[in-house]
Amino acid sequence: MDPFDSNSQTDRANLPRNMIENSMFEEEPDVVDLAKEPTAFPTFPGLDPDETTYEPRSSRLLVRGLGENDMDEDEEDTESSARLLGMSFMNRSSAQRPSSSPYARHSPPRCSRPSTRTMVVCVLFLVIVASMTMVLYFLPGCTFTKSGCSKPNKTAPLEPGYPVSTNGEPFPWAQYRLPRSICPLSYDLDLNPDLDDMTFTGRAVIGMSVLHNTKRIVLHSDNLNISKATFKLGNGEANDVTVLEYKPRKQIAIKFSDELKAGLFCVLTLDYSASLSHTYSGFYNSSYMDKNGRKRVLAATQFEPLSARKAFPCFDEPAFKATFLIKITRKQNYTALSNMPLAKVTQLPDGLMRDEFEKTSVNMSTYLAAFIVANVTPISKNVSGTLVSVYSVPEKKEHTDYALDAASKLLEFYNGFFQINYPLKKLDLIAIPDFLAGAMENWGLITFRETSLLVDKLSSPLEKQVVASVVAHELAHQWFGNLVTMSWWNDLWLNEGFATYMQYTSLQAVFPQLDIGNLFLAVRFRALDKDALNSSHAVSAEVNTPEQVEEMFDSVSYEKGASILLMLEAFLPGDQQFRKGIIQYLREFTGLNTNTDDLWNSLTQVGVSPQHLNVSEMMTSWTSQKGFPLVTVSRKGDQVTVTQEHFLLASDNTAHASSLWNIPVTYVNNSCSLAPECKQVFTLKTESGSFKQPESVKWLKLNYKNTGFYIVHYGDEGWDAIGQALSSNVSVLTQEDRASLVHNIFALSRLGRVSFGRVLNLLDYISKESETSPVTEALFQLNNILQLLDKRQEQHLVARVKKYIFRQFGSLMSEQTWEEEENVSKQELRSALLETACSLNEASCIQHAKALFKQYVESNGTSRIPGDLQQTVFNVAAQSDEDWVTMLTAYGQVTYNAEKRKMLRGLASTQDARRVVTLLQYSLKGEIIQSQELPLVINTVCKGFVGYLFAWDFIQEHWDSLIDKFAVGSFPIQAIVKSTTSQFSTQAHLDQVQRFFSGLKERGSQMRSVQEALETIRLNQRWMNENLPALRKLLEYS
Repeated sequence: MDPFDSNSQTDRANLPRNMIENSMFEEEPDVVDLAKEPTAFPTFPGLDPDETTYEPRSSRLLVRGLGENDMDEDEEDTESSARLLGMSFMNRSSAQRPSSSPYARHSPPRCSRPSTRTMVVCVLFLVIVASMTMVLYFLPGCTFTKSGCSKPNKTAPLEPGYPVSTNGEPFPWAQYRLPRSICPLSYDLDLNPDLDDMTFTGRAVIGMSVLHNTKRIVLHSDNLNISKATFKLGNGEANDVTVLEYKPRKQIAIKFSDELKAGLFCVLTLDYSASLSHTYSGFYNSSYMDKNGRKRVLAATQFEPLSARKAFPCFDEPAFKATFLIKITRKQNYTALSNMPLAKVTQLPDGLMRDEFEKTSVNMSTYLAAFIVANVTPISKNVSGTLVSVYSVPEKKEHTDYALDAASKLLEFYNGFFQINYPLKKLDLIAIPDFLAGAMENWGLITFRETSLLVDKLSSPLEKQVVASVVAHELAHQWFGNLVTMSWWNDLWLNEGFATYMQYTSLQAVFPQLDIGNLFLAVRFRALDKDALNSSHAVSAEVNTPEQVEEMFDSVSYEKGASILLMLEAFLPGDQQFRKGIIQYLREFTGLNTNTDDLWNSLTQVGVSPQHLNVSEMMTSWTSQKGFPLVTVSRKGDQVTVTQEHFLLASDNTAHASSLWNIPVTYVNNSCSLAPECKQVFTLKTESGSFKQPESVKWLKLNYKNTGFYIVHYGDEGWDAIGQALSSNVSVLTQEDRASLVHNIFALSRLGRVSFGRVLNLLDYISKESETSPVTEALFQLNNILQLLDKRQEQHLVARVKKYIFRQFGSLMSEQTWEEEENVSKQELRSALLETACSLNEASCIQHAKALFKQYVESNGTSRIPGDLQQTVFNVAAQSDEDWVTMLTAYGQVTYNAEKRKMLRGLASTQDARRVVTLLQYSLKGEIIQSQELPLVINTVCKGFVGYLFAWDFIQEHWDSLIDKFAVGSFPIQAIVKSTTSQFSTQAHLDQVQRFFSGLKERGSQMRSVQEALETIRLNQRWMNENLPALRKLLEYS
């Protein structure tokens, strides 16, 4: 899936994730929280084999607040049960009871007769003691420890506890992950959507194999009203069965009195009904306005990661692969599409049409199933025996040609590159008018947001680059993700990291004119920025809750995953060794599920180096721990010493546990610094290492072309030498290396390792820079600082920073033209420079932008604004009352979606508070502005001084509505949290954010994005406190 939905390089690069595809917290084990589930947990007989054989000890549910005590093997089951129940158990063995009963009579010694008062007190005391003794006697056996009743007695075996289903009966499963005793083999789905009342009915016939003896079948269902259920074992008769439901985990179950024996085949048939989802997940309804202003409706699916269960009962985990036979009923004026080609059409007595699709020729995970009912039209082309089609609503058919051409060429490339042909007969790509993600890789039916698939015939190369990138990503998934699938969401990066890596690799080969390298470099920088936070997570991370699953769709899984693959590919010896390894991986695991070790083992097996590099040993350090290394280099004579430590942005300056990475350190020096042949490699596995370089070498540049996922600190002497070299000859290093120096120096400043004066010293050379990547990275960093200062109302300092930017980039800004430009890299450069210039109110820029907008309006849209300049022009126009109203009207009339989104960003850049609030409300309601655009609107509003506080108030007031539209932890929610908080830098704002999110409880308080937000605010606060005085002094005379 591509969670990213932006059509600009800036948005794509400034992740934490376009999709695309969403995360930020320390993982916490799934728990049974008795405070939330007050109903007492009844007990059941012993567990099925899947509970003991397939559930590792580490994945068992824990009671919140209890640690994992060491257990003997024969204690394990009872200990697990104790934790599931969340109760204390007391030891009732005779060995631990008093030898005499508390009720035994003893002859008291002779004494004088007590007073009446004394007798009353004694009686009361005895009653209390007797009561306590009885309570202790009837409690389950327990051994008391200092921390309380925690360890059950071996001699008193306990029965496991289960939650209660909706009908009051015990639900026979108490874990988030499904049991492994039953394996689905096939789904036969019959779906009947009604687009008038937005409901649907369905029948799911699930063929299953019994892997282990069991008395239950547990699967997923989310808000499906099951009206009838039958079960058939082997060739026997189908009998009615009762379906139990446990809504908190979206699970249903059928219990049996007799065991289902391993090896048997069985069939479960479920009839159900539901409403089409009003969110963007599951089987959802959507609407749009056609060219005549009439409302059109459609139904589409988005199942990844956890929403197939909203459309049909299923085993909704990626490891449960099966075949699918799908049938859909529709009206005659609609088209139905699914993963496979249409097999037959039947007209029903009521005039409806029943489309039956071929049974899938491959086993696939439930999240890859898809079906759509809409009024769409295709264009098609046969590519190597596969019918490739691009679908759109009829009035946008003219915008599909480029996507069809790109998909056809990329399909041919992947068939050859992987040496495994795409396995299905057809490949459909469909643009959906109302679609949240950038795209979704459903096997044979890839769904796209319109901006990710449709381009105008006059679209700029930069706009075509966006479409080609998303198409390349989703087609790569047909192998990485669909053909070979991760076993569980903890290894999502095997899908998304690979698809991201291949998207850039394929475009460089197939469409070199799109110059995709600048974008790939920029997203690697943003991935480093996110991964530097303590709230980041390992590439392969533990995932135990739905929110944690959603939050795995973030820049760590996508961009960091792609970055470490690039680093490995650049390091492996031998021609094409990396490619050979992934071909080996795909061939070995075709149709199966894998984990990270499977990939590393495949790459190790094809090794050709004399040392036979153990890829697993090297790469585990990059996937099993969060963050990345800071490599510090120093020189003494001919010896170069490099050290590594965790690059961790910590707001509290406290020491953290050390981490080590196996780092392929690449480097060049002043004698040879540009050609690939100049690159030398040193492997750093320990905290420190050294290598030799001639004393005559003036400077070293580590991390050649930024192919490694680490940051480098050169020390004062090293930075001085590099800065002097760039000032003398800007071309002494590649543009990738120059951009990485810019990124690294700002990162080190944020870490506190270099002063901001050191940053400005390096940037002295930038006025001589003319290449895209170094300029755009410098502008990105300076604009971030400018926005922080602006939000702190440091207006005098803001003016100085603006003056500095114009001094360093003014000459390059003035060189930019306002006519059509065909070179992608030049478009990227021009767009960044002019958007900055106009945002800083540079007179000439404003004048040109206003003139272009006036010409556009007077020509009724026929006079085209160059695609890479549209955003700048619309931003300027939005600051005028008259032009803002004109643009809002045009927004409702424009059919080309890339242009429409740029207009929306322009509208949201207004500094008029009433209009900001209006746009936010429009986006939330989803009428004039579709709700899919709400994250974009919030992000843009927050960039302005007027809007950012309004946006923060808005999400607080409407949080429940937001999580009703977008799942907790999902990428849109991550993006909204980041947008509204990332520019705060005061204690007052930190307290507000902390107070609001902590009060959300299960509605979002534990999201990793919340931890990231708090961390970012503290870091902003620290940076401001440490650097404001220096900034005032440094920029005083600029």
